Amino acid sequence: MNVEFSSAPFGGLASDEPAAKPTRNIWQSVKRGLAGKCPNCGTGKLFYRYLKVSDRCPECGEEFFHHRADDAPPYLTILVTAHIVGTGMVATSSIAPDLPLIYQMTIWPALTLVLSLILLPIFKGGLIAHQWALRMHGFETAAATVRIPADP
Repeated sequence: MNVEFSSAPFGGLASDEPAAKPTRNIWQSVKRGLAGKCPNCGTGKLFYRYLKVSDRCPECGEEFFHHRADDAPPYLTILVTAHIVGTGMVATSSIAPDLPLIYQMTIWPALTLVLSLILLPIFKGGLIAHQWALRMHGFETAAATVRIPADP
């Protein structure tokens, strides 16, 4: 029985093991994702419809079909929207206690709907870009693509 050990000290990379992949700028990627842009190049669209993620970036070809956003974007949307609307409701009842109920019944549901529709794709884009930057959920095996220089 022959046993071969790595010649690299302390479990380092041996010559037959693949080299570590270069790190990706997390903050720049998330900023691009929050804007709905490709986290790799910053110019291609991340979504081809309201919440439908493109399989590939139309500009640089980076693959996005691996993403696993799942329930995190709706959770973040509910968390932020509830804090904004809840604070507004409490502040309004403290500042203007005589405000007719019909105004509150129209303002708060409308604000909740608008905030939810605006924040959901923002959070989803940011989460997908974060997963891409950390090479999570299939992004770790994605082929390297041509990188465009960072934003100035």
